[in-house]
Amino acid sequence: MSFSWPRRSVAARCAWRLAAFVVGCMQWSMAGAQNVPAAPAPQPTATLAQPQAIHLEDYAKSRPTVPNILKPYEGRELPEPDFANAPRMDTLMRDGKIYLSIDDAVALALENNLDIEIARYNLNIAATDYLRAKSGASILGVNAGIVQNTPGGGVGGLGGTVGSGTGGTTVAASGVGTGTNGLVSSTLGIGSPIMSFDPVLTGNLQLDRGQADSTSLFSPVPVVAQNTYTANFGYTQGFQWGTALSVGFDNTHVTSNLITTELTPLINTGFQFRLTQNLLQGFGSLPNLRFIRIAKNNREITDVAFRLQIITTVDQIENMYWDLVYAYENVRVQQEALTYAQKALDDSKKQAKVGTAPPIQVVSAQSTVSTDQQNLILAQNNLQLQALLMKNAVSRSIEDPALAEADVIPTSAMLIPQQEAVTPTQDLINESLNHRAELVESRIDLNSRELNAKAVRDSLLPTLDAFAYYGGAGVGGNVNSALPNCTAEPAAKYCYTSPTLPPPFQSATAVGYGNALNQLVNSSAPDKGVGLTLSIPLRNREAQANQVRSVLELRQAQVRLHQLENQVRIEVRNAQFDVKQNRVAVEAAQSAVDLARQTLDADQQKLKVGLTTTTAILQDASVLTTSESNLVSAKAAYEKSLIELDRATGLLLDHSGISVEDAVRGQVTHMPSVPEVAPRPQREPLQTGFTPGS
Repeated sequence: MSFSWPRRSVAARCAWRLAAFVVGCMQWSMAGAQNVPAAPAPQPTATLAQPQAIHLEDYAKSRPTVPNILKPYEGRELPEPDFANAPRMDTLMRDGKIYLSIDDAVALALENNLDIEIARYNLNIAATDYLRAKSGASILGVNAGIVQNTPGGGVGGLGGTVGSGTGGTTVAASGVGTGTNGLVSSTLGIGSPIMSFDPVLTGNLQLDRGQADSTSLFSPVPVVAQNTYTANFGYTQGFQWGTALSVGFDNTHVTSNLITTELTPLINTGFQFRLTQNLLQGFGSLPNLRFIRIAKNNREITDVAFRLQIITTVDQIENMYWDLVYAYENVRVQQEALTYAQKALDDSKKQAKVGTAPPIQVVSAQSTVSTDQQNLILAQNNLQLQALLMKNAVSRSIEDPALAEADVIPTSAMLIPQQEAVTPTQDLINESLNHRAELVESRIDLNSRELNAKAVRDSLLPTLDAFAYYGGAGVGGNVNSALPNCTAEPAAKYCYTSPTLPPPFQSATAVGYGNALNQLVNSSAPDKGVGLTLSIPLRNREAQANQVRSVLELRQAQVRLHQLENQVRIEVRNAQFDVKQNRVAVEAAQSAVDLARQTLDADQQKLKVGLTTTTAILQDASVLTTSESNLVSAKAAYEKSLIELDRATGLLLDHSGISVEDAVRGQVTHMPSVPEVAPRPQREPLQTGFTPGS
């Protein structure tokens, strides 16, 4: 089922943007301040440089052995991390300032943010675990946690005061021994042993030259010398049905100076082909392919976790952007308040000088100026902090002095629609249950646990293996030349007779290695048989405990999934509540600004006819300043609540037009488009630094 966020008509959007332009021009109603000419931002002159292509290799595939058979035994050289910022950053920097829209901020984060870069490695790590499982080895587990080490990011977007935030959480883990969503999975992956699916060749080449003093009364020589040459080879491989294949090929060549030895050199060769099949425990593909299936599920979990990482990071970036907008607008409000207070102080000094105002009025105006100076410094410091946090969040490194010292000018403005779109809560909940990445992860993990419970149950069975083997042996060499034939020399103390020699030597005194190999297959000395091997662990307590625990973990995961679904339902409803509350808060703040501005205008008219004092005017101006600052804060909170609603429904990426493929590559080819955002009106540039007395 597809879902699209309710969109306003083109005409309505134009009307909202026009309204936002009018409402957004929050300036003091002084003629001098309103007539300041706008300072347009410089237009970009550089074109976006083409980013260097990132080589993405599928590490779930083994290296081919053709044409280079040594390739699988060579280590892979992986590139070092690249800490250079994407070229997009340079195109946004003009005259020492970074002109940053919210779409640009999201695009830069997808290319540069280190949280995403750390999570990007998990995709390849999961692929290597899958490759490992395909060999029959146990899996190591994957990291499916969310990285939140970007300062200023916050969690969920609604956890802190507007204009500030905390960031930096530990990396969570999932997989064997740790689990997903905080659940322990110590039984995940255990079960019957699995042989290596990769064929294994073994070899043993050995030369042994041994001499030993004879201590036997019957030894014909005082020092026994023997040379032994060994060349043994083996092949083993396991299969998914619980079948094991082994082939052995052994060869020895022995020479000796003992005249009592009938054959020297003596050649022995033999082979055996053995096939073993599990009949109870470990029978079939389920227990033998469990690591592959779990690794495949873990790889899917990692893919979903990376999508969740993008959602989390984009959520943080958008929240940080509105924190920056708040800080930027608040500096403007405080600058205008200080300008007005300074003008009031100058007027009070002139009036006191000619005797039309008491000296206390000058002191009151000076106090207001000092307070406004302090407020401006605080606002400017907060703006510099938010700019630094934003630059850190959208760049790989801020070591470049030009980047570190650059001011960040937000070019997107908050847009408050005239009417809020009404979507039934149950529809949003249904969408969130289908799209939330956390639920998808839990469902995949639940599948792994069901598979694991079946594999662990299999390990309750006794071990019963059927085996069959076939082999042969061959002998070769020469009849010992130092040993005479008993027929020719009947008086010899040591001699041999043909009937006592092995069959190949009864008609010849020398048998070559080729003849010995032929004996392996001509059934002259066969070795064959079949059998059963049974192993029954009495009481079987370990397997019982593992089986019960695996089912308990499965049931626990089912409860956890249901708990997450309930949590998602609450988050969606809470996000809807916040949107409504913050919308009302914006309207109330706008009304307070209108009232404060009208009160100030009315008192200014009274001041002209002497019906009020400058002190009262400064108080009205202070109320207006506070009201305008509250309005900016309320708008930022409203924008954040919209982001939280998109996050709660799992549709943040869809609504912002963000491509997961671009995030995987670290190259944005499809520019994001954050909805309900208007271009910022061009006005007088801010004074980012303030010196008392200026």
